[in-house]
Amino acid sequence: LGPFLGKNFATTVGDTVVPLSALEPFRIEGPTQDPQPLPYLQRIGPSHFDITLEAWHETADGSKTLLTRTNHKHLYWDIRQQLVHHTSNGCPVRTGDILASGTISGPERSSWGCLLELSWNGQELVALKDGTSRAFIEDGDSIILKAWADEDKHRVSLGEIRNTVVPAPKG
Repeated sequence: LGPFLGKNFATTVGDTVVPLSALEPFRIEGPTQDPQPLPYLQRIGPSHFDITLEAWHETADGSKTLLTRTNHKHLYWDIRQQLVHHTSNGCPVRTGDILASGTISGPERSSWGCLLELSWNGQELVALKDGTSRAFIEDGDSIILKAWADEDKHRVSLGEIRNTVVPAPKG
């Protein structure tokens, strides 16, 4: 649903705050944008970060399966472009607002960014380590997200977040 609409189910906000200055050593060029965006949305300088992102699935009994490993460098619209686009129609951004990138998918299937993509919109089951499979997450399942930037002896962790799908109350 995109970076502004897809955060309405099982959203989790982590407790790790990393200043942009800590990520400067990992700043890189983003992918080529074709067609070229309008002038006010064009990139200025390196706008992406070499940040590894993982999504893990955990069943209610604790079996964990790596669903995907991707990287921030695959993000088509960088964070600055997203902010400009969001505010270009007059929508304000205030201190404390939270912005999210949306799904970041890489070029290989192992780097596709969400279960919806990995299961081809529910058409193909994704095999889990415990021998079960999923097309979509189910009640009791947890999703664990991890992120870090790493080069030589310098590592910055963006932490780990977890969210468990809890059944809706009956009645």
